[in-house]
Amino acid sequence: MADPVHSMSGSAGGGVWGKPMTPFGERVRQLRQERGRMLKDMAAHLGVSSAYLSALERGERGKPTWTLIQGVLQYFHIIWDEADELTRLADLSDPRVKIDTANTDPKATLLANRLAREIRGLTPDELDEMLAVLDRVQEGKVACAVPSDAQAPVSPR
Repeated sequence: MADPVHSMSGSAGGGVWGKPMTPFGERVRQLRQERGRMLKDMAAHLGVSSAYLSALERGERGKPTWTLIQGVLQYFHIIWDEADELTRLADLSDPRVKIDTANTDPKATLLANRLAREIRGLTPDELDEMLAVLDRVQEGKVACAVPSDAQAPVSPR
């Protein structure tokens, strides 16, 4: 299954009509369009204004609340893996990220500051490359945490 965070058309800030979007906002907009739902109807169901929902889709609002995420899941009748993925996208959709590098390697502080200063100038391909590096690091940590078949203990017969 493709990773929606990295395979979205606007993941590098392009979004719909060239407007910036968050991964959560873009996915909600995709779901709404795929299912032929109108923004005003969805907003009414969620108990928010159309302007707020539109701003959330465009990435002009911060990370959605747990209650709003649950409302979106219910509205689209989303369960299991797709619900987990949409919740993960919401968690990764804060457009104003703060990185605490206290008590880390000085290189972590350098990286965080350079990224903050230069992120707007990165191309979609460069962003994909950086995400791929982080994915490889994360995969390596997961692989170390889970023993392979060769390392797994063998039960006596």
